[in-house]
Amino acid sequence: MTDALDNKQAINVRDLFSIEGKVALVTGGSRGIGLMIARGYVEAGAKVYISSRKKEVCDGVAQELSAEGTCISIPADVSTTEGRAHLIGELSERESSLHILVNNAGAAWGAPLAEYPEEGFDKVMDLNVKSMFFLTRDLLSLLEKAASPADPARVINIGSIDGLSVPFIESYAYSASKAAVHHMTRVLAVKLGERGITVNAVAPGPFESKMTEWLLDNFQKQIEAQCPLKRIGSPADMAGVAIFLASRAAAYLSGVVIPVDGGICIK
Repeated sequence: MTDALDNKQAINVRDLFSIEGKVALVTGGSRGIGLMIARGYVEAGAKVYISSRKKEVCDGVAQELSAEGTCISIPADVSTTEGRAHLIGELSERESSLHILVNNAGAAWGAPLAEYPEEGFDKVMDLNVKSMFFLTRDLLSLLEKAASPADPARVINIGSIDGLSVPFIESYAYSASKAAVHHMTRVLAVKLGERGITVNAVAPGPFESKMTEWLLDNFQKQIEAQCPLKRIGSPADMAGVAIFLASRAAAYLSGVVIPVDGGICIK
């Protein structure tokens, strides 16, 4: 009976899902899914850094989110070696450790098979896969400093259900890149676990964003009809899973890909 009581007390449910006081970096955090996650983290009490290519937009979003907590802008183009170095340098000057890295920055390119350009293929693969890998690698020292056995540091990669099943639109590089993100998540989870870092991925379905604007303008009714829950995702849906993965509740979860799509990919 004593052991049972001790185990119950050790869970500490009151702070199980808390990320208060943690330091997070969200790439592509000025719009779309990245903004949903950044807003959720700020409102949950984390100190959040957001990064995106456009300085005015990034600065403006950080100022807006700071009304709810702490959000700091570090504009950078993470698709380039120089941009990643700038981001890492600026973050390292401000913080001695990093609890949460959200690799969200990404690009899409749609075109018929016969017309699909090599330029578009390279852009998508470089940003969605290569940049995610190298940014994670180069932030490992900060992540390790935030890690503890009971509460590891977290890497959360943003994939897509298009990397789990074949999409009906012709987005060859995008779907391939997101499948690569999912598998890289598993590879890094194995490699980084011994360093006190978990690596997981979220595979979003349809959410309102600049990337999905054309898709939803043309096919939202069909998408909602296909979804078992009969709707597209909301900001709270994305913030909820991101907060869970960053909290102590997910401390023993690593190498998984979580579809957040209302059940679309299981049909």
